[in-house]
Amino acid sequence: MSPASTGASTIVVAASPARSAATAPAAVTTAPSDSRLAPGGPGYRRMSFALFLAGVATFALLYSTQALLPLISGDFGVAASQASWTVAAATGGLALFVLPMSALSERYGRRTVMTGSLGVAVGVGLLVPFAPSLGWLVVLRAVQGAALAGLPASATAYLAEEVRPKALVTAIGLFVAGNSVGGMSGRVITGWVAQEWGWRIAVGVIGALAVACAVAFRLLLPTPRHFTPGSLAPRVLARTVRGHLADPLLRRLYAIGALFMTVFGGVYTVIGYRLTEEPFALPQGVVGSIFLVYLVGTVSASTAGRLVGRLGRRGALYLAGGTTAAGLLLSLADSLASVLLGLVLITAGFFAGHAVASSAVSRTATTGRAQASALYQSAYYVGSSAGSTVGAIAFHSGGWAGTVGVGLLAVLGVVAITVAGTRAARRAAPAAA
Repeated sequence: MSPASTGASTIVVAASPARSAATAPAAVTTAPSDSRLAPGGPGYRRMSFALFLAGVATFALLYSTQALLPLISGDFGVAASQASWTVAAATGGLALFVLPMSALSERYGRRTVMTGSLGVAVGVGLLVPFAPSLGWLVVLRAVQGAALAGLPASATAYLAEEVRPKALVTAIGLFVAGNSVGGMSGRVITGWVAQEWGWRIAVGVIGALAVACAVAFRLLLPTPRHFTPGSLAPRVLARTVRGHLADPLLRRLYAIGALFMTVFGGVYTVIGYRLTEEPFALPQGVVGSIFLVYLVGTVSASTAGRLVGRLGRRGALYLAGGTTAAGLLLSLADSLASVLLGLVLITAGFFAGHAVASSAVSRTATTGRAQASALYQSAYYVGSSAGSTVGAIAFHSGGWAGTVGVGLLAVLGVVAITVAGTRAARRAAPAAA
């Protein structure tokens, strides 16, 4: 894949002569003496399972109200666009705090920040069922999202430091797979529990599940061996952030992550309303079970490394975007089978694209990895908040076709950015040669 396309592993070589010179020896000396974790080596399985559980807890908590929005609307007497703020507030809180939390992880360590963040988030999760009004529910969800901000960027930075480069895409893919399992289990569990006992009991059950995941995560995650503490000085942080934002490769990756998540956030915020209305009129438990299609995302994310190996990163992103667009179009039909198949394609395309883009960020940034990942996560969750809000507004004004239209525009943006990167790579190729 050409380096300037979207953040391929070759980006480090093509970004600048200085970067190429700095990283070339490392590529040659990655040998058996490398003490970082690798598949089949000691500690790799523990690390993978621990971060998988962290991903489960993060997404289960973050989107715990998404499948319950029709019930929340009925309980508080509000429209879909208002109830959707229980999702947008959580993802927005994460987007705002992910950069400061990443700075803390640079100073105090990845594992420390991840543990503290997950602990606070599960504590707030146990309070969410007692929210007396929609306003309080939105506030608690915003706090919960802010607490969860310590997980995504710190996890990818931990992997970039502790895992050998050749295994990085696969390792991040497993973490993203944990996200998909968490998102799926949270929605399926809440759907069936809410059908019997209401949405408050349902989110309480998710809080208890997250507690178990948090405890297991802390017990299993290996002690970091390659972490070097950084500075918390605002000037240092600002300089690092400016450096990342000045990199056109990283900017493209941030935009791609945001656009993919705009599609995903809009679709899964609104799909519950569509399926509980005519012509489907499905009960809440069945609607929650629709989220079993997240298992497709688990597979596509965990196999992203092999996909990149066959198609290159640019080809993998084109395939992910095309798959997502096909799913959106297919979901327009008033057939439950077509809607389900459309959701399968949307989910597969989204998780593959997300795994490819997020791993490329970690490979591209040679310094300030936590900040680089934090900027990606911030853009990603801004996309989620925008997608859930705009998707709900579009559904209110134009039905499901309106939500699909928003998603198709976002996919078109992904393709346009990738094409622009390809052209930039071709222009840069003679100079690199």
